Amino acid sequence: MKEYTAVIEKDPATGLYVGYVPGFPGAHSQAASLDELNENLKEVIAMLLEDGDPELEGEFVGTQRVTV
Repeated sequence: MKEYTAVIEKDPATGLYVGYVPGFPGAHSQAASLDELNENLKEVIAMLLEDGDPELEGEFVGTQRVTV
């Protein structure tokens, strides 16, 4: 099994959670709950992996606070 890091945001206009895997084209989804989003992302990633292991365009490093 492989593990991917997803970035999750909440869309203020729709109230939906939106998730994507940085650097993995097409690996994104949305849902009304975090549990549903996790299941949706699993399904999307599994479908994308059917074509073989992706060559990731980037790698998630972390988050950083910026004070202005």
